[in-house]
Amino acid sequence: MSDLRQARVSDHPALVECVQTWWGDSRTPQQARELSLLLPKLFLQFFSGTSLVRQDEAGAVEAFLVGFYSGDNGHESYIHFVGVDPRLRGQGVARELYEAFFRRAAEAGRTEVRAITSPGNTGSIAFHRAMGFDCEAGDREVDGVPVHSDYDGRGQARVCFRKRLDGAAVKASQRGEGVTTR
Repeated sequence: MSDLRQARVSDHPALVECVQTWWGDSRTPQQARELSLLLPKLFLQFFSGTSLVRQDEAGAVEAFLVGFYSGDNGHESYIHFVGVDPRLRGQGVARELYEAFFRRAAEAGRTEVRAITSPGNTGSIAFHRAMGFDCEAGDREVDGVPVHSDYDGRGQARVCFRKRLDGAAVKASQRGEGVTTR
């Protein structure tokens, strides 16, 4: 049985190693290292309380979600980075992480979750849509998907997602339904 728990600062080295290993099959080692730079230690230093780690019985990381609540907008939250061991993909693990984050965000009074991905990441786009996210209008479309050009700098287009946490999600969180985290 796996354990879903709040992230800790001490998880950082393991999460970086997971990124470099889990994405190593689709990227060069240099590209995988660059991807891991999107997960600096500061995310766990300042947002471990809103981030999740799933580990196996031996304590090895199987999946993680790094997310946070906006400091500037009291109703928004954001999912920054999610990773699932390739051996567990397609088994509902990412859904489990997202639903736990939704529940916790609703408990904290957040009514909206945001996320982004690159236009070429068709798997991520499909997953976010299946999780109830809407694509925000962009300045152009790629394969029928709205895209924000230069979102993360020149040539760095992104697809921006928004999900409203409906009354059912908030009520379920108030009843304590969903994934238990430790």
